[in-house]
Amino acid sequence: VAQADAMLCINMVHIAPWEATVGVFTHAGHILPAGAPLVFYGPYIEMDVKTAESNLAFDASLKARNACWGLRTVAAMVSLGSQHGMILEQRISMPANNLTLVFRKITA
Repeated sequence: VAQADAMLCINMVHIAPWEATVGVFTHAGHILPAGAPLVFYGPYIEMDVKTAESNLAFDASLKARNACWGLRTVAAMVSLGSQHGMILEQRISMPANNLTLVFRKITA
């Protein structure tokens, strides 16, 4: 894909090595125009928000299956986004202790 108006990534970040998320942001940085959204959905850990016990158990289960897997922090996502010209525009609480994170590309 050489160009896109938006990108959507659902339930991948926690079941893939971190490098896969880096790849999503890198590719989005190349193909999205300024102002376009990059949307992630799934379970995340937030530093100032108590993590549900079910998410902590899920995280432990993922890491037991593959040490490269696991719930990521919103802060890590924000930091990675900023490295690729994107800001976190919106955080939306979802059912089952999931979040939707809407990043917006701010550079051309």
